[in-house]
Amino acid sequence: MSNATRGRVRTRLAHMRGRPADRGANSIEYAGIVILVAGIILAIRALGLDSMISGAIANAVSAVLGG
Repeated sequence: MSNATRGRVRTRLAHMRGRPADRGANSIEYAGIVILVAGIILAIRALGLDSMISGAIANAVSAVLGG
């Protein structure tokens, strides 16, 4: 086996060893995003902004569609 081939094999093995740690971090990041979005939705509902937001969206759609 040539030195270049050995180098490529070592590089590939190093990348493969790093993958399990990345997978765990991704699931934690997704859970954090879900918690953040849920918090934002709860804050909007608690402050009573949901009807204001839906009305603004309806007005914008109506303006775009010419209605």
